[in-house]
Amino acid sequence: MKTDIQIAQEATLLPITQVAGKLGVTADDLELYGKYKAKLSEDYLKKIENNPKGKLILVTAINPTPAREGKTTVSVGLGEAFNKLNKKTLIALREPSLGPCFGVKGGAAGGGYAQVVPMEDLNLHFTGDFHAITSANNLLAALLDNHIQQGNELRIDTRQVVWKRCVDMNDRALRNIVIGLGNKLDGVVREGHFVITVASEIMAILCLAKDMDDLKERLGKIIVAYNMDNQPVTAADLQAVGAMAALLKDAMLPNMIQTLEGNPAMIHGGPFANIAHGCNSVRATQAALRMADYVITEAGFGADLGAEKFFDIKCRLTGLKPDAVVLVATIKALKYNGGVSKAELTVENLDALKKGIVNLEKHIENLQKYNVPVVVTLNSFVTDTEAEKNFVKDFCESRGCEFALVDVWGKGGEGGVALAEKVLKTLEEKPSDFKPIYKDEASLKEKIETVAKEIYGADGVDYAPAAEKQLERLTQLGFGNVPVCMAKTQYSLSDNPALLGRPEGFRMQVREVYVSAGAGFVVVLTGAVMTMPGLPKQPAAFSIDVNENGKITGLF
Repeated sequence: MKTDIQIAQEATLLPITQVAGKLGVTADDLELYGKYKAKLSEDYLKKIENNPKGKLILVTAINPTPAREGKTTVSVGLGEAFNKLNKKTLIALREPSLGPCFGVKGGAAGGGYAQVVPMEDLNLHFTGDFHAITSANNLLAALLDNHIQQGNELRIDTRQVVWKRCVDMNDRALRNIVIGLGNKLDGVVREGHFVITVASEIMAILCLAKDMDDLKERLGKIIVAYNMDNQPVTAADLQAVGAMAALLKDAMLPNMIQTLEGNPAMIHGGPFANIAHGCNSVRATQAALRMADYVITEAGFGADLGAEKFFDIKCRLTGLKPDAVVLVATIKALKYNGGVSKAELTVENLDALKKGIVNLEKHIENLQKYNVPVVVTLNSFVTDTEAEKNFVKDFCESRGCEFALVDVWGKGGEGGVALAEKVLKTLEEKPSDFKPIYKDEASLKEKIETVAKEIYGADGVDYAPAAEKQLERLTQLGFGNVPVCMAKTQYSLSDNPALLGRPEGFRMQVREVYVSAGAGFVVVLTGAVMTMPGLPKQPAAFSIDVNENGKITGLF
């Protein structure tokens, strides 16, 4: 069986100008990054801003398992299938983070015969967006520490510096550091921290900003520290906004590449959904809606994270309204949720399937709470039996969902036609009446507890003493009306990754709360979720190489 990278490298790619031309985008509308990558120009984005909008379809999934659900693969394959049905369609996805490619998670280019390409470029440096975000983040950190070193006119309390440096690599040794060691000219000694670039507030800001003016306004609101009077100190106070915006100028432009079948795909922005808001950029999504009749996008990890944040943060802050949701599951993943070991997932086991399907059931219920029609799809494997597939089909249809099997990994767009037809039927027959799950005016605690109870199924929420104080302080500072971004393990509906299926009788544990004032939400840290991942004992980096012809190997 060929690997994803082998399939991708054997593909014959079209010039990106030819791919873009399928949507009426000319070479003059693009800023080229070689033959196969481009950014949409600022002039083109302005030219299309009054075009009618297409339909927006969100692809999400059940909680991820070691069996791999293939959410991005389904997103790409569904887009290919829509194009096979002669529907003017555009896929809008997130950029992969560099760090996990060398760890354990892998990239985000899809898989098999449902990929976006060039996959090596996408999973590694791509067009440099993440490097620009890293640079802007660390410029702000440098200006902050330089201000303290040069006399500290803003009276910053060095014990209350909240801005963290970032790097797009899994490097646990940087989670907690001490900076400024050496002599007097080397800076002020203080504790410091790193997050991975996808957890940086600047990533969230870039993905939510409508244009350059909005970007600069949001950058200016970033809280970097508190002064001796416990008042916020912002990036605007440090006169950092203009220089940061200059670094982000090109990164603000959405990227276009192609699928294996030569169809256009927009790839832009990439916050993780377990520690950030998990959605691609608003600019890319809005542009795609003006360029195509159907836009297929995805949000990170399971529906309890990515979809919830897509609805309650991205849609709330931007006015986007999804027309349908595709919920991805696999027989293997459902049996894993039913207690079957990874080694036994290929064996028919209806009892385990019945036990584990409660995870899918909860995600269906959650999505329906937003008044958006749901289509469930099973990513097919040859080991799935007819009895297992029929059980899941009957289960979903009895809960008001359309259902379809897909094999886009093995067949590309052809393997997704049945799903595409069910999505089109849903769009025609079941209009969306989308609304977020909580109101703006609800208190921060009410928002946290609504998500915990309604989406995760918790009995309630327990707050660490520090979190209680932080919530009170943020409310006093005027941030009580913003949405909440829950940082939680992706592996369970609860905050305990070991609780599979549909956990009950648990309480969420909130240990820390802070505001991303520029992004416009409050981040709530639960359980033991980390904002800087580490590498496993046998990282994927051990298998990655490049040969004498410059061909990369071992990248999935």
